[in-house]
Amino acid sequence: MAKMLLEMKQITKTFGPVKALSNVNLQVADGEIHALCGENGAGKSTLMNVLSGIYPYGTYEGDIVYNGDVCKFQTIKDSEKKGIVIIHQELALVPLLSIAENMFLGNECGSKAKINWDETFQRCSEQLAIVGLHENPHTLIKDIGVGKQQLVEIAKALAKDVRLLILDEPTASLNDTEAKKLLDLLLKLKKEKGITSILISHKLNEVAYVADTITVIRDGTVVTSFDKEKDGVDENKIIAAMVGRDLTDRFPKREPHIGEVCFEVKDWCVDHPVFDGIKVCDHVNFNIRKGEVVGISGLMGAGRTELAMSIFGHSYGANIRGQIFLNGKEVHFPDVKSAIKHGLAYVTEDRKGNGLILSESIAKNTVSANLQKIVNKYHSIDIDLENKYSVEMAKDMHTKCASVQEDVGNLSGGNQQKVLIGKWLFAEPDILILDEPTRGIDVGAKYEIYCIINKMVSEGKSVLMISSEMPEILGMCDRIYIMNEGKFVGEMKGSEATQEKIMTRIIESGK
Repeated sequence: MAKMLLEMKQITKTFGPVKALSNVNLQVADGEIHALCGENGAGKSTLMNVLSGIYPYGTYEGDIVYNGDVCKFQTIKDSEKKGIVIIHQELALVPLLSIAENMFLGNECGSKAKINWDETFQRCSEQLAIVGLHENPHTLIKDIGVGKQQLVEIAKALAKDVRLLILDEPTASLNDTEAKKLLDLLLKLKKEKGITSILISHKLNEVAYVADTITVIRDGTVVTSFDKEKDGVDENKIIAAMVGRDLTDRFPKREPHIGEVCFEVKDWCVDHPVFDGIKVCDHVNFNIRKGEVVGISGLMGAGRTELAMSIFGHSYGANIRGQIFLNGKEVHFPDVKSAIKHGLAYVTEDRKGNGLILSESIAKNTVSANLQKIVNKYHSIDIDLENKYSVEMAKDMHTKCASVQEDVGNLSGGNQQKVLIGKWLFAEPDILILDEPTRGIDVGAKYEIYCIINKMVSEGKSVLMISSEMPEILGMCDRIYIMNEGKFVGEMKGSEATQEKIMTRIIESGK
């Protein structure tokens, strides 16, 4: 029988009247990769925050037994001294510091009086080599991509002599190639260094690829555990345990009723806002019909987000040129306000940076894109209307919260995403641009968002969907545009599209 490195016993954690965890038991064997699955708000991140000392001993009930010792961590430093390191979904790196400076921030080489920079850069190079990242340690974090930043976080953990590595949605912002590289690294660290990992992920194909054991949490309690060797990995079985019901089809059925072209973009060009001579969008042409879901597929860096943002009130780019037609009439959106006024809405891929005000309530975020709807005759905000509409929207979106007066920053990622989409639905748009609408959220919440999309287009509205998840594009879109290196390189009907056809177009366009 495998030795247990970690046992969490009868963990209960409350936030005011809300019980986030209820008598949770978790066992993690030494040297295994243990996946933690569950819907957004199920309690996965809360449990890991208890383990890592972010929620200190005394703020929860129960015991943590690590490597045979009962642990009472008061800070994250206490858990790190034991070799427990957590990497959050939102990376904790300082953009304007170098890779080396980030790697040893708070764990500096040298004495209290003086940092030994030679040792810092030497050790940094050694750790980068282990994770397979070939970057100069002097390189600033802002100058490397998200995938490489994830590898820096893991290298940083290795520099702390990690024995138990906790990763919270590590591949949420990565493309398939980068995600595969990271997962292979976890397998390598397990095999060569005996490092135990706890992986929180909504991507069940990744769970099946790397996990030895899977624990499912629902509503703050452990529902079941699977051993891959004994039980195998059945994605439908995991989903049923997560959502409490069978989800036979991950994409709700829809009978398309597609009308006339309502939105058209012609000869759209956008230059890079910083580097002269670089086009991020190069003579792009596309259209959307009423009642249609149109997808844009492409690899990370293809220019999809830049295109969407430049259309939505010139939110990105320089020297933007081209034409936009709304119901056959040419229109101009020089700013976001004019885009919203003409019936456009844009759900950003960066919900925390650009989409929501985390320090404000759900209610205030919900109404923020359409304040005119809650202004009274005295030209001031009607608080009763704000509360009424935000409660209705939270109910429609199935947002898990204590009340709509709760700060958005206190919600799980999936519930934040529901607030973000609800905010733009409250603006009553005719055309909704969705940029990575289900990134980092669970299959149950995804299904609910897909149902909202279907309801919107059934009412004659239109949706433009950008997604890096190929099954999502194939499962939801009536037509698909394929983008590569700032250009549209193909178009096909959703019913005829396959992952192979899309990738073939991308590869051939790059030759």
